[in-house]
Amino acid sequence: MKAAKSILASVIATNVLANGALAQNDVAGMITQINRLNGTVAIQQIQDNTVGASTGGPTEEFKVQDGKLLDAVHAGDRVTYSLAGNGSKTITKLQKR
Repeated sequence: MKAAKSILASVIATNVLANGALAQNDVAGMITQINRLNGTVAIQQIQDNTVGASTGGPTEEFKVQDGKLLDAVHAGDRVTYSLAGNGSKTITKLQKR
């Protein structure tokens, strides 16, 4: 019985840690420009939940994996997004905040 509790506790701990790591992949930003023909979007990074969050960082242009992601957003919208892999400039998930 102790072994089962130990295994269950380690599975739960691993799951919690894995979900926390996945949540860190989402980045907050504000859309500054959308090019639906080319499937690209320019996003200015903003710091989420901090003082001075409206100051923003540099604006970067990203390719969107699925052009349908751009249908629900407009310039000026605050969004969270995820990028494909490490160092890639392709957005795989885009959600309006």
